[in-house]
Amino acid sequence: MTFSHAFLSMLTRNRLKVRNINRRYATPRVKLSPAVRWTLLILRIYLLALVVLLGYKFFTIVSQ
Repeated sequence: MTFSHAFLSMLTRNRLKVRNINRRYATPRVKLSPAVRWTLLILRIYLLALVVLLGYKFFTIVSQ
């Protein structure tokens, strides 16, 4: 068995595992209140803003 064959078979198995997990959790089991939904949305926006700031800081440091 060559390295490329082993690597491709590993990727295939992992892809199937991810698909099964995504299929299992496609529908949420817990009912979220509107307050929790808004809080999670704000948290998602905050995390995206942090990633954007981190990228901006990286590019300003690299360009100097």
